[in-house]
Amino acid sequence: MAINITFRQLRVFEAVANNSNFTRAAEELYLTQPAVSMQIRQLEGNLGIALFDHLGKKIFLTDAGKEFYKSSRNITQQLESVEEYLEELKGVRQGHLKIVVATTANSFATNLLATFIQRHPEITISLDVTNRQRLIETLESNESDLVIMGQPPEKLDLVADPFMDNPLVMIVGRGHPLYRKRAKSTFTPSEVEQYKFVVREKGSGTRTAMERFFRERELNLETSMEFGSNEAIKQAVQAGLGLAIVSIHTIKLELQAKVVRILDVEDLPIKRKWHLVYRKGKRLSPVAQAFRKFILEEGRESSV
Repeated sequence: MAINITFRQLRVFEAVANNSNFTRAAEELYLTQPAVSMQIRQLEGNLGIALFDHLGKKIFLTDAGKEFYKSSRNITQQLESVEEYLEELKGVRQGHLKIVVATTANSFATNLLATFIQRHPEITISLDVTNRQRLIETLESNESDLVIMGQPPEKLDLVADPFMDNPLVMIVGRGHPLYRKRAKSTFTPSEVEQYKFVVREKGSGTRTAMERFFRERELNLETSMEFGSNEAIKQAVQAGLGLAIVSIHTIKLELQAKVVRILDVEDLPIKRKWHLVYRKGKRLSPVAQAFRKFILEEGRESSV
């Protein structure tokens, strides 16, 4: 029996599966929600089987849907490879680039992207700014061209190019007792141990580095609140809810406004790097190759 499936239906199906939501899939694809629902109904009708379970307001892939998703990803990735090959024939003057960036890196990554677009005005870019867990999922599924992140995951076979220093520093807000304390120019880690810290969610690269810093010195890390974004961390520090360890790239405006300051603590900053990451063996398009070359040159010249 021949199955009549369009590439458009596969794109819509994957968007719904990735978002677990028809409305968000429609927004991602610049379609209306009824149009997305219609494409899924037609696809399920052509296949003769349900791909999604609707439980209340939530949707889940059925067992058949999970298997179909694997096949769909293989098909779309093969078609994307054909598109990349055709782009090679055109050169770097045209093409599309899919970049996924850690939230912590967004402050400088957008500036780098702006410069790259100025040099290649006909190139279009999709930028997704997200947390570490989503970055790893993107690498596992090979969804993006390139990923900008801190410490790459060890469990995946990746190419990870370090291109910029990413020092992690300890900050304090104006309302905190340590903000104006100048009796000692430098604090020891044990001296700040008595204060509470606000931290990123579990699995965050910054939090992992922070926990390691205290663990290696056999010190206790007492946390008061946990947040899912750097903006929330900075707001909490400004409100006096605790100290925090953050990338110095994220606090330039706050330092200028003097709403936070960097504490001089022994053994800090924690020295880390930003990496440009992609799956080993992935064939980069001419656009992705050009961006990789650009990032490695421009990033290494950038200073904090």
